[in-house]
Amino acid sequence: MTTPIYTASATATGDGRSGHVRSSDGVLDFDLAVPKELGGPGGALTNPEQLFAAGYAACFHSALKRVASLQKVTVTDTAITVDVGIGQLPSGGFGLSVAIEAELPGLPEEQAQALLEAAHQLCPYSNATRGNVEVQLTLA
Repeated sequence: MTTPIYTASATATGDGRSGHVRSSDGVLDFDLAVPKELGGPGGALTNPEQLFAAGYAACFHSALKRVASLQKVTVTDTAITVDVGIGQLPSGGFGLSVAIEAELPGLPEEQAQALLEAAHQLCPYSNATRGNVEVQLTLA
């Protein structure tokens, strides 16, 4: 990568997954909770997997819109849903899985699939996870 154009910064304090996160500009500033599925209290607090899913969904959606624009394909009412799973690896550590579902109404399936694949090549999150995280792409 060349010199970054933008760098985001956030700090976690407290007890990690049950702690607090704050971005350097203060836009993000909230407590975290371990999900019930991981033995925590869950509730109305977010967790790292939700934050990753939100960032990936927004980034992938931008990549999809960019690819469509470059290919001169008009897309409207599109949506990207990203599910991030966490589970134990055979090695004893933990790993992530990602499922990306794209809503591309009005496009033929073959064209929609091609845009989805092209966005997966452009998206920085996809490039960062490629070869490290299982990513499944589907059309809604």
